[in-house]
Amino acid sequence: MLSENEIKRIYWGCRRGMLELDLVMVPFFEQRFRELDERDQQRFVDLLECEDTELFQWFLGTSSPDDPELASIVNDINAFCRAAKA
Repeated sequence: MLSENEIKRIYWGCRRGMLELDLVMVPFFEQRFRELDERDQQRFVDLLECEDTELFQWFLGTSSPDDPELASIVNDINAFCRAAKA
């Protein structure tokens, strides 16, 4: 279980400084992060260590992560975004 300070740190990690990424990552964090199991939460935290250019390509669908753990959380985030648009 993550502490409130850890949750806040992760939230600020979602704020990338690139509007397109903020529009994807922040809503996912706000609406889904606390519902994720510990493994998926860790995948999300690991995702925050990636470069913005990689994240942008993954969320745009022009490429996907080589790491299957990262690919799993990227797929979850992309599915969340598609559902929000529907």
